[in-house]
Amino acid sequence: MDQAHSPTITFDDFLKVDIRVGRIVAAEPFPQARKPAFKLTIDFGPEIGTKRSSAQITVNHTIEELVGSLVLGVVNFPPRQIGPFISEVLTLGVPDANGDVMLIRPDKEVPVGGRLY
Repeated sequence: MDQAHSPTITFDDFLKVDIRVGRIVAAEPFPQARKPAFKLTIDFGPEIGTKRSSAQITVNHTIEELVGSLVLGVVNFPPRQIGPFISEVLTLGVPDANGDVMLIRPDKEVPVGGRLY
């Protein structure tokens, strides 16, 4: 979506979205998902705690490389039922050249729980 078609929001609207750094502590296949996905367990530090997320990231990421890596997630959306699984956070990504999801990740080590600003 280009800027001409994006809805305008205020800075206060942006501040309502709580995006934090988390570390993936577990990842597993999610065969019941309609589209290929992984179930992630993400540690967002002592303030937020550990949360679960369903992420359609199977094309560009493997379970082995995910565990221990840092990601960004929206932690203040309501939980969402995805098949038999409750997804508690939205793990953020962007499309690659083929439209498949590539995770957004800090390029250096940063503390978990840090808020995007």
